[in-house]
Amino acid sequence: MLALIAGRGRLPAAVAAARDTPPLICALEDFAPDGLTPEITFRLETLGTFLLQLGNRGVTDVCLCGSIDRPSLDPNALDAETAPLVPLLRDALAQGDDGALRVVMDLLERTGFAIRAAHDLAPHLLPDPGVPTRRQPQQTHREDVPVALDTLAEMGRADVGQACVVKRGRVLAREGQDGTDAMLRRLTVPRDSGAPDFGPITWSFDLAGDMIGQAADWLSNTTEDAPDAPGAGAILFKAPKPGQDRRADLPTIGPDTARRAAEAGLDGIVIEAGGVIVLERDQVVAILDAMGMFLWIR
Repeated sequence: MLALIAGRGRLPAAVAAARDTPPLICALEDFAPDGLTPEITFRLETLGTFLLQLGNRGVTDVCLCGSIDRPSLDPNALDAETAPLVPLLRDALAQGDDGALRVVMDLLERTGFAIRAAHDLAPHLLPDPGVPTRRQPQQTHREDVPVALDTLAEMGRADVGQACVVKRGRVLAREGQDGTDAMLRRLTVPRDSGAPDFGPITWSFDLAGDMIGQAADWLSNTTEDAPDAPGAGAILFKAPKPGQDRRADLPTIGPDTARRAAEAGLDGIVIEAGGVIVLERDQVVAILDAMGMFLWIR
């Protein structure tokens, strides 16, 4: 039996939908996934009891998918089954994201569970190499890729972030603990008071209606009228950290990423083929096409 230990976002639902047999949905308290109702909710302080629950439910395979913030550990809330795990948990919390996940996955494996990667359970989430958008990357964008790769290698050594924004050889932004959306929000093109109110994440995309055209006109006009906008001419580059354990925390993009990149005025998005999950791919391509941007699966 498969259990999804799910975090926030749409990835857990996409993985669950790809399975013929519904998995057991589990979630850390306060980090429930979008579109799924957890059958088991647990706290870090009750992890030992949670692992026993999985065994009692006949779980053999576990997939870690979705995002969570780094939880804190309250010694006063520990139960008897979790107390012996405190040294391991403290070690995990003291490390970067990949290091922490390695500790957790090692604990799961030692408990007898097999770790399954989200993209192995739902292979369609990894798109084939190519450029599915109408716009194609130009030579200036291709020349920024080595800079982005060097930047991610440096970030990987610090075990922080899986994305950066590069413009003509200069790094404009690096992803931090707050994620890709927050990084792109810091580059968002300012709007004048007469601009339509398409908030960063709240404006909806009706592919069959007028809103997509209005949003495209607004974003295009914003970047054309403001050539000095920080993101104009830049790419969002996203890839796994060098040496990352790819069974968990594989970088992911989706429609929200495309919208954020458009709001920041970027020219396009470049991702590593076989290393970045794309959620709702058709909608991502439609948004980028409407914005005159590209997606390069490199």
